Amino acid sequence: MIDLLPPAFIFIFGALLIPLLPGRIKSVYMLMLPVLSFFYLVNMPPESAWQVDFLGFDLVPFKVDRLSLLFAYIYHLISLIGIIYTMNLKSDLEKVSSLVYAGSALGVVFAGDLFSFFVFWEMLTVSALSLIWARRTKASQAAGFRYLMVHVFGGLVLLAGIIMYVNEQQSIALGYIGLSSPATYLIFMGMGINAAWPFVHTWLTDSYPEATIGGAVFLSAFTTKTAVYALARTFPGTEMLIWIGAAMTAFPIFFAVIENDLRRVLSYSLINQVGFMMVGIGIGTELAINGTAAHAFAHILYKSLLFMSMGAVIFRTGKIKATDLGGLYKSMPWTALFCIIGAASISAFPLTSGFVSKSMVLDAAAHGHMAIVWLALLFASAGVFHHSGIKIPFFAFFSHDAGFRVKEAPANMLIAMGIAAFLCIFIGVYPQFLYSILPYPVDFVPYTLPHVSGQMQLLMFSALAFTLLLRAGIYPAEIRAINLDSDLIYRKGGRLFYILADKLFNGLNQVAELVFIKGLTGTITRFAQNGPAHLANLVMTPIWLITLDQEQRQKEKALLYRNFSTGTMGLAIMAVFVSLFIGLIFVLSF
Repeated sequence: MIDLLPPAFIFIFGALLIPLLPGRIKSVYMLMLPVLSFFYLVNMPPESAWQVDFLGFDLVPFKVDRLSLLFAYIYHLISLIGIIYTMNLKSDLEKVSSLVYAGSALGVVFAGDLFSFFVFWEMLTVSALSLIWARRTKASQAAGFRYLMVHVFGGLVLLAGIIMYVNEQQSIALGYIGLSSPATYLIFMGMGINAAWPFVHTWLTDSYPEATIGGAVFLSAFTTKTAVYALARTFPGTEMLIWIGAAMTAFPIFFAVIENDLRRVLSYSLINQVGFMMVGIGIGTELAINGTAAHAFAHILYKSLLFMSMGAVIFRTGKIKATDLGGLYKSMPWTALFCIIGAASISAFPLTSGFVSKSMVLDAAAHGHMAIVWLALLFASAGVFHHSGIKIPFFAFFSHDAGFRVKEAPANMLIAMGIAAFLCIFIGVYPQFLYSILPYPVDFVPYTLPHVSGQMQLLMFSALAFTLLLRAGIYPAEIRAINLDSDLIYRKGGRLFYILADKLFNGLNQVAELVFIKGLTGTITRFAQNGPAHLANLVMTPIWLITLDQEQRQKEKALLYRNFSTGTMGLAIMAVFVSLFIGLIFVLSF
């Protein structure tokens, strides 16, 4: 029985009952779903699978191994934390969408065939879209449409690649693919769009800040990390990912420095962190894949914690711009503390989860003698400390006093943030808890003198640079502005294409209407109305009226012309001609 109840189904089908339940029962029920699903998961036999025959192919909607288990563990954990965090929110749409979204992510990581994988992959898009639109603002509606367009395009690219790949391999099994043909490049690109690669990343920074308070927490946990899992499963050791990842770690820093919206700052830093995971997948060694998996696990916790702290700020103040905030540590001290813990974790301070995971990827690059990549990751580590480790807590809770005197975050939000903060510290202090569930055996010690001293020097010099720039007035001021990104290409390009298509195709329609509808068709219509009457006068009158006297002949000609003009005789003659034509075709066919 256990084998026939995959965790994804518990989440997805369980979510559909939420609107039918009353208040407190609904909350308890939602909390029990991830607990029940986790219970089934840990009691399943190792390497278990569920296989179904479908049109000659073996569908495997559920297959377990160590890589999928690690992602499943953190997905269950963050789902539980997210449910606690959103418990006081009243929107059933948001609650259902959150659980369907989490279930779809679980479906992806347990899928053993490409068909099941694609179905759950597309369910991610639909459920995530609901979390954006559930905010019910004009900005969220527009961001949701753009999110949909980008992910529909990515889904079509992925589907095309899967169809071509299945046709080549005559198998739908999901496993190592590698770059070897146009089909594999399409699959690679389709996954990369969800991973927020450079130039196709703006769907993330556009939509996550516009999502609901709880929706942003779930969004930060699943879509990109599911893409990380998929690429680790199908394209480990692909060198191109090293350079894609290095670029991802570097370019968001410059956008985050000048960004005023603090949730958008977190969105850029999310791309930066996923870049570390891309580098690890590209290197492809056991240490690198372990580092990628560990960093994904740790990242989901501390990034969700940061989004939760900013969500609490929005909940109490209604503001999220750096220029509108400041001094909140006086009113929201616990939220400020949890935010600082999340900021320390993403900055990879020793004794936090970010330190014990990020150092594995850095060591993997160093062991591979990739000096340029290692330096890029080092630069990115300093950058993320600046814009997430310092900027987020400084401008939200310290800096100038914006005058807000609000209540602390609700108890359920504090509990959720407290759990995430505790885990960030616990994993940093006891890394073996995380290392024991990684895909490969771990022979790595994070707390060595070179690791600790090197990281502390990096962090302290970054903090010194921030302080000096701020004191000298050189640090870029927080201003209310719209920063241009690569989405300008399809935002402006899409409008230009629409205008050109409107002028071209509607112009052709007008010409076609003038020539064919009003011109040729009009001429034929006018002839069909009056032509038979004139033809009858010329052809039929001599034959039919020859025996009549002149007075009768004139009366019959007038009556005949009237019948043709009104169409009565014209239809009869047309029927005769059609009958003769069909008869001629029938004779010639034999």
